[in-house]
Amino acid sequence: MPMVPADVPERAFVLRMSHGRDRVPEALSGTELVIGWAEADGLLATDEWRDFRQIIKDTYHSDEQDFRRAGAAAGHAWRFLKDFTPGSWVLVPHGNEFHVAEVTGPARYDPSKIADDSAYRRPVRWLNEGAGIPRAIGRAALQSRLKVQGTTADASDLVGEVVSSLKATQRPLHERPSFAGDLRARLIRETLEEIRSGRLDSFGFERLIKEILRGTGGLSVRIIPRQHDKGADLTAEFQVAGALRLRVAVQAKHYQPDPPVDRDVIEQLIAGMDAEEADLGIVATSGTFAPAAVAYVQELLESGQRRIELVDGEQLAAIVIDCGLGTVAVSARSKLEAE
Repeated sequence: MPMVPADVPERAFVLRMSHGRDRVPEALSGTELVIGWAEADGLLATDEWRDFRQIIKDTYHSDEQDFRRAGAAAGHAWRFLKDFTPGSWVLVPHGNEFHVAEVTGPARYDPSKIADDSAYRRPVRWLNEGAGIPRAIGRAALQSRLKVQGTTADASDLVGEVVSSLKATQRPLHERPSFAGDLRARLIRETLEEIRSGRLDSFGFERLIKEILRGTGGLSVRIIPRQHDKGADLTAEFQVAGALRLRVAVQAKHYQPDPPVDRDVIEQLIAGMDAEEADLGIVATSGTFAPAAVAYVQELLESGQRRIELVDGEQLAAIVIDCGLGTVAVSARSKLEAE
């Protein structure tokens, strides 16, 4: 079976199978993907959104006055049961890799799996013979989507990136390396080293993040003076659809890989988001994130409380390269050295 099908799909999605425990190894050994909300029987019997959402609310959030948490949960369940149509691709993140599956049939409900919270299932076949694909192969946009904190996300705009990643894994050993791919990988490694270098201190790192926000479309980007820091180091505004404005608060942590950014930094950012009336929070670090921080961000998202994105050092370096901001890190360091 070829690793990249001849017919490339129009739809692709990300599915995080981590509710309760790591379910990816089990899925890879079989031919089905699973999702939670197993006690919400009847989701397959309705195609009406309001009825679908009401089932989730009655089952899991009956004591709540509004539909905030029920709506968020129902959105993920609906995508899995209604939008993952046969032929769609599903990207399943796992550690530093991701796996790609092709949906082969309709969703089903297995009552015997209710106690395991995996009653809702989708039949698939694994592409690339089930082998994982290093996330680092993908460009910044794909890496970012794979790190989505919710259970599901649409990735249809990144099908081309997924195809490129699949093809990169099947290159014959005797084939000469791709110049463009190897150059990009080397530039990302060098950029990450530059970002983590001792020549760039925490002030220089904040300036780096400021330039990245500007370079990716941020408006009114400012660094908050430390004496006025209430939990956010920077703020920016992004214009959406030519009219709407999205206010973003950022925590910038110039860390080495160890120790990783932990939950307390997320809590600081939440205070900063409140102070700055931000719609979205970002923690950008030159290092990595502790599992507790990742789990907390996912909990906040799925409960409808906050939307926070985590950007680690490798992803940050990829953004610099893929967005054509290769001079940004050097510029930030130069400003520091000139002071």
